[in-house]
Amino acid sequence: MNATTHLSLINVFIGDIQGGLGPFLGTWLAETGSWSPARVGFVTTLVGIGTLFLSGPFGALVDRLGRPRLLIGAACAAILAGTLLLLPAKAFGTVLAAQLLAAAGGTLLLPAVMALTLGIVGKDRFPKQQGRNQAFNHVGILIAAGLISVGTPWLGPAVAFWVLGAMAVLAIVATATTPGHCYNERRAVGWKEDDPEDKPERAGIRSVLGSRKLMVLAVALALFNLGNGGMLTLLGQKLVATAADATSWTARYVMVAQLVMIPVALFAGSLADRRGRRKLLLVAFAVLPVRAALSGFIDDPYWLITAEILDGVASGIVGVAVPIVVADLTWGSGRTQTALGTVNAVQGIGGALSAWYGGLAQSVLGWTGSFLALGAPALVALALVIWLDATTEPGRRSRRREARAALQAA
Repeated sequence: MNATTHLSLINVFIGDIQGGLGPFLGTWLAETGSWSPARVGFVTTLVGIGTLFLSGPFGALVDRLGRPRLLIGAACAAILAGTLLLLPAKAFGTVLAAQLLAAAGGTLLLPAVMALTLGIVGKDRFPKQQGRNQAFNHVGILIAAGLISVGTPWLGPAVAFWVLGAMAVLAIVATATTPGHCYNERRAVGWKEDDPEDKPERAGIRSVLGSRKLMVLAVALALFNLGNGGMLTLLGQKLVATAADATSWTARYVMVAQLVMIPVALFAGSLADRRGRRKLLLVAFAVLPVRAALSGFIDDPYWLITAEILDGVASGIVGVAVPIVVADLTWGSGRTQTALGTVNAVQGIGGALSAWYGGLAQSVLGWTGSFLALGAPALVALALVIWLDATTEPGRRSRRREARAALQAA
């Protein structure tokens, strides 16, 4: 089994565990501990704020340590331990500590897996492999959701713990059995592989994070997540008011979005070099306002599936394109994962505020106005990406022009 197959397996098994129990946490605490929605929401908010502060330092840890397999194993172990600690936990402090441990592991996973991927396939093959990584990630989410759905009638809500725990263990096994000789630390950061004596200095953190392009990208992603993060939650609340069986429809929408993300991720990975990264981001950001309009003006749950298809398109592209663009902007600096962690922290602010922003808009503007309000930040993000030359690598047409110019000069 080659190293890229191990990468695929790792991404299948971590697909569902990165967010810990995620949406199942509230159900578990409500059924076993009689927690109120406000109390669950408060814990979730505190954990979300905590992960924002951890994202940048964890990226720096991945860059500095240079042992992504060890860090992936540690992250999965933290998620497993934090999740299992929730089984007997009922007190607020215990639940908060367990969730923080699991969330810390999930925050560490993204830069560690990216570093492992770059160290195995290199920069040139990274776009296509990142598409494969994300596609298998979504497959893992679908598998876990299916197992939980099938197992709940027999095992109750605790089945989510066992599914997540099994996937965490399998992720550790897949990581530990990845051939160590296939990973090259110099390849992962963009240093010359044929000159191991050459020890370039890592760029200063301030010089990397002070990059105008990187910061504009982070702000654009924060605005995108401000509109995207709470849209499905708000749609579920709208269905409660306008349709029957809102819970089942919400579950279907989640499945539809994940199914769409699989081919989109593969397609985006192959298109990243041919069409350019910025064009992919333009498509993703342009899709969100259309999804918002459909969600606002359509009440029929069947037709609302089209909105969640667009969710799959936008989210599938962003998951592939963002790590590639960050690698482009920081290549050779030795700080790629530090930059990725910082970008994730900034965009996470938008995601954390999205549900509050959407709920506030609904109370003032009603259902249609609230969805249009969620789509508005994406228009600003779209304008930023249009203005931003987000990648150091030209698209296919630019490369053709450069090739023609070189031939003429010769």
